[in-house]
Amino acid sequence: MEFLHTMVRVSDVDASLRFYCDGLGLKEISRFDSEPGRFTLIFLATPQDIARAGYTGGPIPTGLPCVELTHNWDPESYEGGRNFGHLAYRVADIYATCAHLDAMGYLICRPPRDGHMAFVRSPDLISVELLQKGESLPPQEPWASMENTGSW
Repeated sequence: MEFLHTMVRVSDVDASLRFYCDGLGLKEISRFDSEPGRFTLIFLATPQDIARAGYTGGPIPTGLPCVELTHNWDPESYEGGRNFGHLAYRVADIYATCAHLDAMGYLICRPPRDGHMAFVRSPDLISVELLQKGESLPPQEPWASMENTGSW
């Protein structure tokens, strides 16, 4: 398993970039606008991590830890810490990882129906995103027909 990113929801992109980039010294390495989803994702990393990963542009490479700023275009109030989104990890086998967590009694809130992505929550209700390494696995039961539970 490898750490990928931490996601934080932001209401003001400019103010957030001023804090994270000008204040903390992070560098913007990627930005994605989704017109249909009405959101923007901005990935930031430290100059040291960028250099260590040998990143010069393009897709974010494995091993470059990032902060993901998520800006939802429609106004939304983030109460109760909802502005903190999730931790994300890439796993070798998403089905095996989810089966292991399920067997330990943890609720799989968003099952890996697509063989690519799942969400589970920690005992403190922190959302953890699991992403399949490489190509998505073929759909597999019981995950393919499992409904979402709660929020993540």
